[in-house]
Amino acid sequence: MRKLCFAMLLVFGVLHWGQAQEAKLKKAFNGKNFKGWVEPENNVWWTIDDGVLHAKSDPEKTGSILWTDKDYNDFVVQADFLYGEGTVDTGIFLREEAQQIQMGISGSLKRDMTGSPYIVGKGYPVEAEGVADILKPNEWNTIKIKAVDNIYTVWLNGQQVVTYEASDVPEEGPIGLQLHPNRDMTTSFKNIKIAELR
Repeated sequence: MRKLCFAMLLVFGVLHWGQAQEAKLKKAFNGKNFKGWVEPENNVWWTIDDGVLHAKSDPEKTGSILWTDKDYNDFVVQADFLYGEGTVDTGIFLREEAQQIQMGISGSLKRDMTGSPYIVGKGYPVEAEGVADILKPNEWNTIKIKAVDNIYTVWLNGQQVVTYEASDVPEEGPIGLQLHPNRDMTTSFKNIKIAELR
């Protein structure tokens, strides 16, 4: 009986995981306006042109975060990103500002840490693997992040580069795109998609 119960739980788990894996990515940015996002007050950082979301530092280099207008539990977020001018330091926040997947040059490490998790208070606990061979610095790249409970899995241009088990993760929260403060830079995003896993 115990073996039967275990087998049923195993099958249920596999089916549930399969459903999560097959969750459909839905367009989260319409390429025309900020629908679905919380446009910052007195926005001077974020503009939209021909389906592309552009971020540019203001003269005071105050930085900005563009948050989704809804919260997510488990999810997949995928976006195309393009490095622009200056020292590009950006990333995607996961449920809160303390949990981030980096794209671009780390201010603390002074090198590209694309795909690596940055956790406030811990820095970069792990580094994404093989990024130097995968990243196309002067072209559009695609990053995909899956957040299931406290497990983050990251793909860059279709190749898995890191899995990280975080701690002190909120159950839900918004997803944010970062324009780092104290930087003179530009960066761009397009084809932003999100799939809710629960």
